[in-house]
Amino acid sequence: MAVLPAAERRLVVLVSGSGTNLQALIDASTDPSYGARVVAVGADRDGIEGLARAERHGLPAFAHRLRDAPTREAWDAGLADAVAAHEPDLVVLAGFMKLVGPAFLARFPGAVVNTHPALCPSFPGTTGPADALAYGVKVTGATLFVVDDGVDTGPIVAQAVVPVEDDDDVASLHERIKVAERAMLVDAVGRLAREGYTITDRKVRIGA
Repeated sequence: MAVLPAAERRLVVLVSGSGTNLQALIDASTDPSYGARVVAVGADRDGIEGLARAERHGLPAFAHRLRDAPTREAWDAGLADAVAAHEPDLVVLAGFMKLVGPAFLARFPGAVVNTHPALCPSFPGTTGPADALAYGVKVTGATLFVVDDGVDTGPIVAQAVVPVEDDDDVASLHERIKVAERAMLVDAVGRLAREGYTITDRKVRIGA
C-alpha cells in the first residue's frame, strides 16, 4: 500500500498516561513545516494527564473505557468510531496500553503506528526494558511500527538504539529509552506526513 504526502496530515493520538510523547508531537506540530497536526486525543481511561494536556492546548479529548463496553469487540468498534469522527490521516498510539483489534485496524489500514521500548522483534509486550536488562543485551532501544494484529509485530518504521550501561536498573534504562523514543517518534511521524510512505512485504519505505 502507499500513502501519499499531503500539505498537513491530521493526527489523532491515543494515550493511557501522562502523555509525554503526545506533548512532543504537539510541540513539533506548532512548526508549520512539520507537516502534521494533532487534531484530537483519546484515552482508555478518565482523569489522566494526557487528556489534561490535550485540554490545555484546546484539543478535543475523549475517553473510551473498556469497562463501559459490553464486549472487547464492541469497545474496539466504538473506539474506531470515536477516532474516525476526527478524520485522521494517521493514528498514533503513544503509550496507549490497550491492544486495538480487527475492527479498528480495518478502519485505518496501514495508518496506525505505535512505539515500543525495545528493538523489535526482541522483547515484545509490556516489560521490554526489564526483559532487555535481564537478558544482558548491550544495546536496546525503541521502535516505531505500523500496527498489525500481533503484539509489537508490525512493519518497522524507525528504530533508535540505546546502550545498556553496567549500572542500569529498569528505571534508569527505561528513562533513557523514553528520551530516544520521543525524538524518534517526532522525526518519523513528521517524515511520514511530509514525504508519504509505502508498505511492501513488511518493508516501510518513506518518501517512495
